Amino acid sequence: MSEITRVRGPYKGRNSGTAFNGMGWAVATTQVETDDVHDQTASTLARIDEILAEMGTDKTRILNATIYVTDIATKDEMDRAWCDWIGDDPQHWPQRACVETGLAAGHRVEIVVVAAL
Repeated sequence: MSEITRVRGPYKGRNSGTAFNGMGWAVATTQVETDDVHDQTASTLARIDEILAEMGTDKTRILNATIYVTDIATKDEMDRAWCDWIGDDPQHWPQRACVETGLAAGHRVEIVVVAAL
């Protein structure tokens, strides 16, 4: 049986990443105190990079991403940070969705990804 790898997160009762059977799941929110959606997205993506690295993979292997924002009107700001991060090679672009929802106080962006290991 394959081992489950877990990447500790900052909150009790849940992890930031889990890897099993050639797949990895990661979730992150901002690591900086700012209301700027672009900056929160960039910080969140930097944390996604760290989590993926701990699982032995990287952003070029992301299959699916779901981005949660508290205000869909800020999607363009989020997209700008996303496009800077994901790069210009369409071979590395995952399937992606953006959803408006409520998030914890101070958080305007949360990102969930599924990646191949």
